[in-house]
Formats: sequence, C-alpha cells, structure tokens
Amino acid sequence: MKICISSTGNNLDSTIDPRFGRCPFFLIVDSENSKFEAVANPGANLGGGAGIAAAQLVASHGVEAVISGNIGPNALGVLQSAKIKIFTGVFDITAKQALEDLKNNKIIEASQLTGPNLMGRSGRANGGAGRGGKGRGMGRR
Repeated sequence: MKICISSTGNNLDSTIDPRFGRCPFFLIVDSENSKFEAVANPGANLGGGAGIAAAQLVASHGVEAVISGNIGPNALGVLQSAKIKIFTGVFDITAKQALEDLKNNKIIEASQLTGPNLMGRSGRANGGAGRGGKGRGMGRR
C-alpha cells in the first residue's frame, strides 16, 4: 500500500508534521518494501488553498492512505473524494514509528472515529477554526 505521511523532514526519522496542507514534506512510502520518496510540498507557504493543493498532489501520487496530525475540511473533502484512507491525530512521533503503529493497528482510520476523537489539539474538528471561526479567510486578517 502507498502511504503518505506529512513530515517535518525528508526521511523516515523525521517527525510527523501536524499540519497536512502546510507541512514541508510528504513522505510517500510503499508499505510492502519500505521504499519511500520525499516530495517537497510546494503549497506549504501559499496564502490560501494549501490544503486542497496538498490533497491533489498526494492523490496524484496514487497514495491509498494519509497519516497526519490534522487535516483541514477542504483537504479532507478532496482526499475522501479520491477514496484515500485518512489517519489523523498522530503527533510527536517519527514517520518510521507511525508506519510501525499503522502496521500494528495502533492508529485508527478517521472514518472509524466518532465524537471528540476527531478533534485536533485545538479542540475543533480537524484542528481548524472552521467557517465563521476566527481563522484567516473570507477577508479576515
């Protein structure tokens, strides 16, 4: 299975970046043979639309699953449309450990979670401010 991990660096010893759309790198890993490719995230510094751009980039690499800390609602929609499995709530571990945890069923697919388990660190769904929140967007700064 091809798995994408949002990462702070370009190798499997790098820590998972909790920000899917704005992470510096995506590690695309083949779980069958542990070979991987580090893909720089060109949308990491976009003013807007980073999540959608990231999700489209990931989908274009043919991944079947994504592991990240948080995934915003726009990126989530793109990933779900592409039938990509989503594993969120993964923080403070290396990409290598995340792969091991996935293999040992220690990470639960987001579609199997309910209630507060879907919340990011901020206590809001997927960790974002959401529509009408105090986040940047719709002309607010």
